Amino acid sequence: MTEHDVPWLDEQEMRVWRRWLRVQTELQAALGRELSRDSELSLQDFETLVWLSEAPDERLRISALAERMHWERSRLSHHLRRMSARGLVGKEGCKEDGRGSFVTLTDEGRTALAEAAPEHVRAVRRFFLDGMEGAELEVLDGFLGRVLERVDEAEAAAV
Repeated sequence: MTEHDVPWLDEQEMRVWRRWLRVQTELQAALGRELSRDSELSLQDFETLVWLSEAPDERLRISALAERMHWERSRLSHHLRRMSARGLVGKEGCKEDGRGSFVTLTDEGRTALAEAAPEHVRAVRRFFLDGMEGAELEVLDGFLGRVLERVDEAEAAAV
């Protein structure tokens, strides 16, 4: 491939791309600051608790949780140990195969999530959704869905 074959970004594309990168970083940081100010949860804690709260019987295998969160199992295991020490999650053996285990949502985790969720949703609205019109939301939803499809296809092809 030569220099002339590279599909360089034009000025508008570069501006949008750089804004996207900044939004990824700064939105996560702002939401994290708000969440930790209003609760004792990090964004990662919150996401873990949400996934568990939405799972059947409020429990998931570690591998299933890691897949949903797009985390490496080892990273998630370390995080779950810290959450467990704070009483937010528990661990339960798997009766079906005897080897695996489930991560479970504890009463403390359920309470922490319920207390943090209202302010977190307000922050998501304030930083991300407020000022977006219905048509813009539909366009963004469609666009992000297509981006994720291409990423998923590339990941599947790499396996």
